[in-house]
Amino acid sequence: MMKVSIITCTYNSEKTILDTINSVLSQKYKNIEYLIIDGKSTDSTIDIIRLNQFNFSGRLRFISEPDNGIYDAMNKGILNSTGDIIGFLNSDDYFTSDDVIGSMIDNFEEGIDAVYGDVHFIKNGNKEKCVRYYSSAIFRPMMLKYGLMPAHPTFYARKNVYLKDGLFSLDYKIAADYDMMVRLFYKYNIMARYIKMDFVTMRVGGISTKNLYSRFLTTKEDLKACRNYGLKTNLFFISFKYLKKIFEIKPNII
Repeated sequence: MMKVSIITCTYNSEKTILDTINSVLSQKYKNIEYLIIDGKSTDSTIDIIRLNQFNFSGRLRFISEPDNGIYDAMNKGILNSTGDIIGFLNSDDYFTSDDVIGSMIDNFEEGIDAVYGDVHFIKNGNKEKCVRYYSSAIFRPMMLKYGLMPAHPTFYARKNVYLKDGLFSLDYKIAADYDMMVRLFYKYNIMARYIKMDFVTMRVGGISTKNLYSRFLTTKEDLKACRNYGLKTNLFFISFKYLKKIFEIKPNII
């Protein structure tokens, strides 16, 4: 059985980390290594991790030390992982069902480099009400020039893909995940497969959509990533992704 390394980066995540941990623990596929990379939290995050560590029977490891932001933490997770496959689960997100890992793992037996799926968003902790559904079904590599990419929390790739093609760039504040997608899909042309499945439940309010400045910075950094790898685009094209988001919004928003 292939080993899957799931990496969660935390910093003062006491309000949500237990949901994240429990969703990993509940996965039916058990050959999972769980790494939590903490940025030296000052709340009870570490206490919660320690209290739940024994439930994993040695499969949960954590590091708590200062870092240079979330992408530095993600890189630490990659370098410290021992799994064949690597994916990330944010500290305020959780798996939508208990068969997410089991459903995607068989695809790697067919020589695929990576897989990805869908996510849905909730607001104010209301787990029963979806306010936005992000489907990666329409993604094609050529859509990167329009700022579109697979939902990163659903992206699982072989470890050798990361080691060969590079870690997350620390030159970005928000868009290092987009830079990674441009590099993997456009520059290196990895073989990836979409899985029609809701992988992850996300809470609204991430840094990339925090305010207008965050959106502007994200667009600017997306353009920078495309130019770094020779993908021709412009600010107008990159901004198309915000049009797509309109169609992802559900009418039952709180």
